[in-house]
Amino acid sequence: MEELARLHEVMHRLRRECPWDAEQTHRSLVTYLVEETGEVVDAIETGDDTDLREELGDLLLQVYFHAAIAEQEAAAQREEVATR
Repeated sequence: MEELARLHEVMHRLRRECPWDAEQTHRSLVTYLVEETGEVVDAIETGDDTDLREELGDLLLQVYFHAAIAEQEAAAQREEVATR
């Protein structure tokens, strides 16, 4: 999918060029991961499909952020994350 390839490229560009993004770790991002997961649960419970799509997108960004970190640390490649 073109959108996922673009997300991958944007995430890696942010990790290279944005000081805040570059210094993040799995541990430093846990709060955001939990927050976005909670927002997905809330959207599911309220039955708001528009909100759910938005929150799933936010959660996907978090997953990609963690996958980019894992890739940089040679812990896992993007494809490995997707196939597990």
